[in-house]
Amino acid sequence: MATTAPKPAPVNTPPSGESGGTSRGAWMALIAALLGWLFDGAEMGVFSMVGRAAVQDMLPISGAPTPEQESYIGFLFGVIIAIFLVGAATGGVVFGWLGDRIGRVRAMSLSVLTYAVFTGMCGLAQSPLQLGVLRFIASLGMGGEWALGVALVMEVWPNRSRALMAGLIGAAANAGYLLVGVIGIGLSAILHKFEVWLPMVGVGSETVTMLVAFKGWRLMMLLGTLPALLTFFFRIFVAESHKWEEEKAKGTTSNWATVDLLGVLFGAIGPVLIVYVWLPEALAFSKTTVTMRIVGTILGLAIAVVGYTYPVLRYLQRSILQSTEGARTPWPTVRIMLLGACISGVALLGTWGSTQWAATWAGQLTQGKPEFANSHPREWTQIWLAMGAIVGTILAAMCGDWLGRRVTYCLLCVLSLISAVIFFQTHNAYGTSFLIWTFIAGACTASFYGWLPLYLPELFATKVRATGQGFSFNFGRILAAIGTLQMSALLPYFAQTSTQAGIKGGYPVICSYISAIYFLGMVIIWFAPETKGKPLPE
Repeated sequence: MATTAPKPAPVNTPPSGESGGTSRGAWMALIAALLGWLFDGAEMGVFSMVGRAAVQDMLPISGAPTPEQESYIGFLFGVIIAIFLVGAATGGVVFGWLGDRIGRVRAMSLSVLTYAVFTGMCGLAQSPLQLGVLRFIASLGMGGEWALGVALVMEVWPNRSRALMAGLIGAAANAGYLLVGVIGIGLSAILHKFEVWLPMVGVGSETVTMLVAFKGWRLMMLLGTLPALLTFFFRIFVAESHKWEEEKAKGTTSNWATVDLLGVLFGAIGPVLIVYVWLPEALAFSKTTVTMRIVGTILGLAIAVVGYTYPVLRYLQRSILQSTEGARTPWPTVRIMLLGACISGVALLGTWGSTQWAATWAGQLTQGKPEFANSHPREWTQIWLAMGAIVGTILAAMCGDWLGRRVTYCLLCVLSLISAVIFFQTHNAYGTSFLIWTFIAGACTASFYGWLPLYLPELFATKVRATGQGFSFNFGRILAAIGTLQMSALLPYFAQTSTQAGIKGGYPVICSYISAIYFLGMVIIWFAPETKGKPLPE
């Protein structure tokens, strides 16, 4: 009797690295993600370098600004940065939710398109308000890009490669930061040629004048669109994470409900309240006392926590009702999210409250000095800061693999505190020593951006990884926004305080004090789990 040969079982391609090799899809995911982070870093670096010029350009100021006008420009500059950080925090939750609901790749495509289009539109802004709104929308996409890219790369690459991948993530973002500095120097050198080239392609004289004014900041913003859109195109060729596909096959992704995003809208009220209470008292609508600012900040953080964690809480509650296995309560996951937010918050507040102001400080130290007229101090400071950050992020990720996650984080806090204090306390002039210590401080304070992509994905299961780590990392940006807003608010309180180098008040004094946040990081990390040598949670 004839027998029918058994039908061979379907063969599933093993995840990258589990079969001994690395798939083409894993490489495509890595390259696409690295390009995304590269342009994320460039997007952040652009405003750090040209933001003050942009604000001044859009204000009715003729000639050199007075000290009062300089103070107001600095305040608006800080507020727009804070708005950007708040938007990134919100976007991290929204696009993280999308990544867990519709897939990493599709959500990343939307996030890249968002920040690409609106970064370019920033170059067309006509007022600080317009610029702030456009920066907020652009930051929504940028916040989502980090969470989604990290989740995708960590899920498609093998466990043994996670440290290297995390280091490359941080290095790519800082390479973008460096790229902006290089472009800024190049653009300054040929800016006058644009006045000849642009009319040749039909651009009107008034538009040309607008584009090249104030160091060509509008051109810098417009240039940010083109490579980002290229990255969006590149995403088309990237395969979805096999781990997410498995979750989709189980039906767990359907437990994400769009209505839960109303919680995020509620949560966004919190950062808005924080921004409001820290506005200077010179504004008629912001007559706030120190007590009101403290209470408003605490209340704002509470509102943000409740709103931003709501989608995850509701998802876990639905999953528990449908499952007979696993955790019976969502609170352990929420607790880990909050702990991750504190860990990220220390890192981001430390960076945005210290070395991120190095380029601005360099500009102040060289302002009005003819010998530095064509030396590009802001740009070179940003370049040296970024070079240090690239080295630091790679080393931090590798150390996390060698020494363990908690020991490494504690060590990074110690090194960041020491390097930042030495940098700000011992320098009173721009020069070789200034740039060398910019490199060292940048390597230490930015090192967390290599450690965080290694650690945060290890805290969450696949079904909530993008949302969980998106909240943890980006909620830290709210804390960083508080620090940024405090820069202007704290200037009067430290006006009579001097650094060891004799600088009274100003950025070096305040940045030194804010660096004390690293003491908190040395403590809270020991409440977090050690994940060295463990696979990603399923």
